[in-house]
Amino acid sequence: MCGFVGYVNQKDVPSTTINAMADRIKHRGPDDEAFFEDDQAVMGFRRLSIIDLAHGKQPMYNRDQTKVLTFNGEIYNYQEIREELKQLGYEFQTDVDSEVLIHGYDAWGPKLLDRLRGMYAFVIYDKTTNEVFGARDHFGIKPLYYYDDDGDTFLWASEIKAFLEHPNFKKEFNEALLPIHLSFEFIPSRDTMFKNVYKVLPGQYFIHHANGETETHRYYKFNYDHIDNTQTVEEDAKKIRGIVDESVKAHMIADVEVGSFLSSGIDSSYVLNEASKLKPIQSFSLGFKDSKYSELSWSTEFAKEIKQKNTPLYMTGDDYFDILPTIMYYMDEPLSNPSAMQLYYLSKGTRESVKVALSGEGADEFFGGYNTYLEAIPFERYQKWVPGGIRKMLGSIAEKFPRFHGRRFLVRGAQPLSERYYRVNYVFDFHDRNKILKNPSLNQDAGAYTKHLFDDVKGLDEMTQMQYFDINTWLPYDILHKADRMSMANSLEVRTPLVDKEVAKFAATMPVKTRIHADETKVSLRTAAEAELPERVAKKEKMGFPSPIATWIKTEPYKSRIIEAFNSDVANKFFNTDALMDILHEHINGKSSMQKIFTIYTFILWYQVYFPEETTAKTVDLVHRTQV
Repeated sequence: MCGFVGYVNQKDVPSTTINAMADRIKHRGPDDEAFFEDDQAVMGFRRLSIIDLAHGKQPMYNRDQTKVLTFNGEIYNYQEIREELKQLGYEFQTDVDSEVLIHGYDAWGPKLLDRLRGMYAFVIYDKTTNEVFGARDHFGIKPLYYYDDDGDTFLWASEIKAFLEHPNFKKEFNEALLPIHLSFEFIPSRDTMFKNVYKVLPGQYFIHHANGETETHRYYKFNYDHIDNTQTVEEDAKKIRGIVDESVKAHMIADVEVGSFLSSGIDSSYVLNEASKLKPIQSFSLGFKDSKYSELSWSTEFAKEIKQKNTPLYMTGDDYFDILPTIMYYMDEPLSNPSAMQLYYLSKGTRESVKVALSGEGADEFFGGYNTYLEAIPFERYQKWVPGGIRKMLGSIAEKFPRFHGRRFLVRGAQPLSERYYRVNYVFDFHDRNKILKNPSLNQDAGAYTKHLFDDVKGLDEMTQMQYFDINTWLPYDILHKADRMSMANSLEVRTPLVDKEVAKFAATMPVKTRIHADETKVSLRTAAEAELPERVAKKEKMGFPSPIATWIKTEPYKSRIIEAFNSDVANKFFNTDALMDILHEHINGKSSMQKIFTIYTFILWYQVYFPEETTAKTVDLVHRTQV
């Protein structure tokens, strides 16, 4: 696992720039550094050694030294590809997967991507054409950004913060996307909160040409084109057992010790159990002193049952709030998922013992694990038996009345799924944003912003549409984003066996009846797990990553920190502060508004960290404040 940076057209750029850019992401690769430079391109690399520790230095070259590679990630089928390349006459000097990439691109060009299985982001510079090729894995496990101002400046990096060190990078806040962030808590597109900085989307690659033009192409997109309605729960459960077993084995390949995250839920428990069949494996769990919010009793007991060592880790309210500015620095963009702080401390404690950790992300998206998917059943019945005109009339009438039991169902039942699905307005809806935005003219329809995703699967059942939406938004932009940033902030490689090309290939064939029942999620996965895990674990209801933050917000000293932020110059710049205080008071008085409060609060901290020249506020983490 590593990090890399680079740029082209480096005229008048100080020679130390590439070192400074690489130093910004040193946390991604503290073991080694190396650089490449010619008349057209400069590349920097930071390494976290996992496989073939003595070799595998990057930048790496093809056999005639005309192509240069920097790579972040793991290719789990690299040994198979290497044998194929050997048959073509390629010779290998190391046992690292990166060498497969440089020779594979030399042999097949972008078609190499069709062969890969893994988590990766890599860039290859071709000295003969002066072209830069960059690619990102199928689901966006590993990050890749580029800065393109349509002029002479083209930069790329594993993390946006590296761009801050380049003299031609113009740091500008992309205010037009603020309403979208307030809706989703992330930006579900290639755009970012920095103008002219773009994500390479999951399953895509770019080519930056010598003439300054940049083109992007998609080589993979998850779809539900092969759903098999003849499959049964028992058949799918059997297949899941085999696929998960094989995927965990592939994700265990390393020349350093591998550990595993462990919560109380089925996903991480299943992954740990499969890994423990291969070798003893230490697990790590995070909790709070208040057992009401802690899963440690569950995870500790399960680890004992399968005779594996478990290390419990703890955090306090001070830990949580003190680290928030640092978290926003490592995130690059504001992300208000409250579990990010727990993940940071979990990664920090895990890194003290191991260099690689397995995690259970992806099971909910691919196998149907979120409770909201159960909503599809009553809504589809309602739409089937009640004509659209009547539903619209009932929804319009219900909207005019005060709250009553069933009002929300009637209002939402009149809406298309692209507007109704709660992730579209996960935090603030259109009306909420109008109230809090200082400039409401910026407001836009979040549903329209992502409607194209629902159009992709138009005609399929609602649950499948929801899953497709989550796989293309929630999974890469939230779940995998925070997993990468929080782990790599602590120089820990996190691997996700359930976010895998082969797992997804099978998940795309599963009919709804093997994913959910009327009152149960992840039906086939749970059935598969029952053969491997105690029933209390296999059947346990999803908890997410609980924390006492909703309570902390109501108490000192944390309430005062939020009040100060809600009345800061940043708050006054973008929001109606009276409306922010109303939301806080509502929460204190018993109406749950935690996610809204946290989204505004973390945005303000992020802005103070990345745009300190525009604020007088003092953040808790002065080190990262001065770095920016």
